[in-house]
Amino acid sequence: MKQQLEFPSMIEPCLCLIEGNFPTATSSLASDLIEKTSILSAKLHPATAKSVAGLVSVMNCYYSNLIEGHDTKLIDIERAMANDFSFDEKNRNLQLEARAHISIQTEIDTMHFSGQLPVPTSLEFIMWLHKKFYEDASEAMLNITGDGKTSKVIPGELRVDAVSIGRHIPPKPDALLNFMTHFSTRYNLSKMDKLSQVMAIAAAHHRFSYIHPFLDGNGRVSRLLSYAMAMYSGIGVSGVWSISRGLARGLQGTDEYKKRLNNADSPRQSDYDGRGNLSLKELISFTDWFLAVCIDQVTFMSSLLELDNMKIRLDEYVHHRGLKPEAKRILKSILIFGDMPRGEAEDLTGFKERQARNILTSLTEDGILRSNTPKGAVFLNFNITSAPIVFPKLFYKESNLQS
Repeated sequence: MKQQLEFPSMIEPCLCLIEGNFPTATSSLASDLIEKTSILSAKLHPATAKSVAGLVSVMNCYYSNLIEGHDTKLIDIERAMANDFSFDEKNRNLQLEARAHISIQTEIDTMHFSGQLPVPTSLEFIMWLHKKFYEDASEAMLNITGDGKTSKVIPGELRVDAVSIGRHIPPKPDALLNFMTHFSTRYNLSKMDKLSQVMAIAAAHHRFSYIHPFLDGNGRVSRLLSYAMAMYSGIGVSGVWSISRGLARGLQGTDEYKKRLNNADSPRQSDYDGRGNLSLKELISFTDWFLAVCIDQVTFMSSLLELDNMKIRLDEYVHHRGLKPEAKRILKSILIFGDMPRGEAEDLTGFKERQARNILTSLTEDGILRSNTPKGAVFLNFNITSAPIVFPKLFYKESNLQS
């Protein structure tokens, strides 16, 4: 039987929907997302946004793993970040996954804010994502069993095994380098305007999944890639909203994401369905859905981060944790101004130095505030303990907040 040849152009159309012939609905969704993220970025002081982003990084990891069927408890994620690992091998491996995900996101943020983030769709950056994700993986995590054999994941290297994902047959190993090079060229964000960059985040998400370049970890890498693309294109808003949460929850059900990915695998249906190998109609449909999911998540976080609503929930937190009522004034001030020199506690509480210091100590011991030095300014420290009250409905299963 003659072997079927595979060409990189088989993932076309890639950008034809955003190369000057914009579908009106897609363009409107991208514009709306840009506008809404711009408004969201103005809601919080940068220091407060940084604290929120720290919690959202845990949320990104949680939902990204949940999509893969890995239901990691949030308390275990937090423990992993403190290098406190379970003795149970399965739980420990989940913790290693979680720590890797959050560490990579932190590095992406650091590169972005220092102006050093490379074009995320470059082959080098994608290989780096995969290598970093598996850097500390156990042997059990690297060994993948399927079709009666066991293959080993090589961190940062393209797969050398042929695979099938349901009905989809991704490109064969010897064609992967050409496919990924074509992918990187077609989705080179540095050559696009902002509107095109935003639409490319969605379209590239599917085309990367279609290629399935690695033996394992493609899902997590694709979502980290989308995160990095969002930061690069300027809609990441300091990391205070989550694409992964939206993909996991969908707009009408938790099974939408995988169904939409599968639909976008469809071949071209007719002469009216673009000019490439794959369906233009389905790529546009996936792109529109992806952008709508992003808008939904930005809207959700915008409602949570409304200043008046945040103040009310901080009041509830103080009451729930049994802290002194005067602690509310400290938290609200820091919410607005980003941090607070310790000496201001007296003026805010109306107490003398000793009592004011005791209230401040109770807040740092509680964990809702922290400082970089024993005598330095204090700032908000949102974590999974404060999340159920300060950020209700942030996580899918609140039972997972428990150990």
